Amino acid sequence: MTNFSKLLIAVTGLACAFSISCGGSSSSPSKTTTIAKSGQNVAPLTVNAGPAGNYANGAFTSVTVCVPGSSTCQTINGVLVDTGSSGLRILSSALTIKLTQQNTAGGNPVVECLPFLGSYTWGPVQTADVQIAGEKASAVPIQVLSDTDFKVPSGCTGFGVPSADTLDTLGANGILGVGFFAQDCGGDCVQVSTNPGLYYECPSSGCVLTSESLAKQVQNPVALFASDNNGVVIELPASSAPAATLSGSLVFGIGTQSNNALGGAAVYTVDNTGSFSVSYKGVSYGKSFIDSGSNAYFFLNSSITSLPDCATDKGFYCPSSPQNLSAINHGVNGASGTVNFTVANAETLFAKTGDSVFGDLGGPSSFPGSGSAQNFFDWGLPFFYGRNVYTAIEGKNTPGGKGPYWAY
Repeated sequence: MTNFSKLLIAVTGLACAFSISCGGSSSSPSKTTTIAKSGQNVAPLTVNAGPAGNYANGAFTSVTVCVPGSSTCQTINGVLVDTGSSGLRILSSALTIKLTQQNTAGGNPVVECLPFLGSYTWGPVQTADVQIAGEKASAVPIQVLSDTDFKVPSGCTGFGVPSADTLDTLGANGILGVGFFAQDCGGDCVQVSTNPGLYYECPSSGCVLTSESLAKQVQNPVALFASDNNGVVIELPASSAPAATLSGSLVFGIGTQSNNALGGAAVYTVDNTGSFSVSYKGVSYGKSFIDSGSNAYFFLNSSITSLPDCATDKGFYCPSSPQNLSAINHGVNGASGTVNFTVANAETLFAKTGDSVFGDLGGPSSFPGSGSAQNFFDWGLPFFYGRNVYTAIEGKNTPGGKGPYWAY
């Protein structure tokens, strides 16, 4: 199975300062099986093996992209839904229409490198009208993934992780980043001197760092919708046993329609990097997060958890029998709640051909290039099974206060 985690490494929150104003109280996770089945703000969400046929715990949807202002459009299936990043990224090999290339004032193409903990994406920034379900955003900067259109500079390969710009390496036809932030870099990329290695201009002589205004950066398309633009809700049913598929919904907006009410969900605000803390066995681990683009509970390491690493399926835990565990999430606003979860033997889970849904999949939070930043909790897609999980966008008003926050 694919061990692929879509986690940004200190990129989206570099210069995004925001007001933390949401209230909250101590509560336990609220589980529900209520799923919005239809509506102009509802996109079908399916957990399956993905377009490459080997993905574990990947939640996929369809996105339609169009040449700006035209009826020349294409619907891309098998796009991974990722609350851990911001922006739409589509494989060049999956596109059959030609989108508009973004250029600098000097006429050079703009190309982006986006590092994740386990990989990076590289490719030109192009512009598209984007439609998901009945929601539309016009002239959205997106990233088209390709290692061949422009030579990858050393500043991008220097992150120390492999590229994920093909179907084989990405496991999806694209990534729909619907995280906290409106852009994927923020204020740091507005100046060349503070650009952390994301945006480049690429004349024929080679790619060099460039500045990129907020409006031209790859955008979270949800923030650009005319309505239902303050966040998303991922709704998936519970799944206690391995399964081939699982169907749910990606709902746009929080408290904007009758099908996305916040209800009694507890609000967990985050710091200016989009993180909160998790307590495990009496120790608090900051820089933790909830991320639908990660395919397991990734947390700590074997020396802390006493869960053995797998011998064959590297990057996952393989206890001899399922282990029932618990941890406590702590929002910046003081909200807290216990999360009970189970970690089973990954190699046993993967043994049955055809299964792609694993509610008990776990692994260590140490990835290539992560260095000393391995001691955190990444509540990946298994956390979403049986919960309605809300991701509120920075600065947007919601019934739970202004984003950013998670709620469930």
